[in-house]
Amino acid sequence: MAAQENVFLFAPNLIGYLRVILTIAAFALIMKHPSLAGFLYFLNSLLDSLDGHLARSFNQCTKFGATFDMLIDRCGTMCFLIVLAIVYSDYFLVFQFLCTLDIASHWFHMYSSLTKGETSHKSTDVTAHPLLRLYYTDPVLSIMCCGNDIFFIMLYLLNFSEGPELPLGGFSIGLWRLCAYLFLPICVLKQVVSVIQMIGAAQQIAAIDLQERHK
Repeated sequence: MAAQENVFLFAPNLIGYLRVILTIAAFALIMKHPSLAGFLYFLNSLLDSLDGHLARSFNQCTKFGATFDMLIDRCGTMCFLIVLAIVYSDYFLVFQFLCTLDIASHWFHMYSSLTKGETSHKSTDVTAHPLLRLYYTDPVLSIMCCGNDIFFIMLYLLNFSEGPELPLGGFSIGLWRLCAYLFLPICVLKQVVSVIQMIGAAQQIAAIDLQERHK
């Protein structure tokens, strides 16, 4: 008799446990050791791209893994935005909005996917917005998520320093500020995708409601 598989010990889920540890460590250090905290959170973001590849490579795609991965992402993003709301208190409402948008968009999308019986929340059909279909393809998804995290990390680090000075033409610029400028468009685009995702998922759920009412 073949040994029973343990979903909790699948390779991508082991990566998930490591991401939880890295996230906790990052937030434990975030107010006193910004560079180390930023590095740990960046490492967590890189591993987010790895677990999906492992799941597909080892045929270990599971509903638990998909849910676990999304929860790590959402909780990590929420906590980081709370930190940014504290250090940039003048923009408290902006970070509250970003936090709410992130959670609401992914909750609507996940619920819509489950209601339609899809095997993954990353699946999109031809009725989805073209930008959303592009977003959920490799390597676009990894670039968008990692780039968004890098922007937030740079914004956080800028509260403490400009970073190493880099010569740029006739002037110099701090590395943290330069990276923030470079990754800002990715962050903005990701928020646009979140709005599109939330509206599209809400419309799909409402359409399912109408179908069920007409039965």
